[in-house]
Amino acid sequence: MNMLSWWQQYAPIVWLLLAIAFAVSEGLTVQLVSIWFAVGAAITAAEAALFDVSWVVQLWTFVIVSAVLLIGTRPIAKNLLHVKKESTNADRFIGQVGVVTDPIDNDLSAGRARVGGLDWSARSSDGADIPAGEKIRVLAIDGVKLIVEPYSKQTES
Repeated sequence: MNMLSWWQQYAPIVWLLLAIAFAVSEGLTVQLVSIWFAVGAAITAAEAALFDVSWVVQLWTFVIVSAVLLIGTRPIAKNLLHVKKESTNADRFIGQVGVVTDPIDNDLSAGRARVGGLDWSARSSDGADIPAGEKIRVLAIDGVKLIVEPYSKQTES
């Protein structure tokens, strides 16, 4: 059996296996990466099973169908499936006001602050010392440390 007759006989199975592989890949990633290739391979498998077409025509069918689906539907799908970034537990503290419980001294790597009812290790954003009892605003979170600045009414603008 020569290669061409082997391909003509098994092409639908090969394309179907490719469609399954692309679909499984899509299921594992859930990023809308390979679903269009799975559909392209499935349509090419149907074409190969129903019509006596060469491997070149099958390849072009796969490329064109996949490209048209990718170009035509990916932007729509991305908009519909756009997931809004939700703040994590730590992110919600950014911008909040708290109180220094232990003096903040970046040189000594010391300082603690209470924000949102939780006790955090804290460092000042500009390296300045901040005494205990002073109000602070959280600017960022670096690992498990709050990066803070002294809070004042002018800070709000």
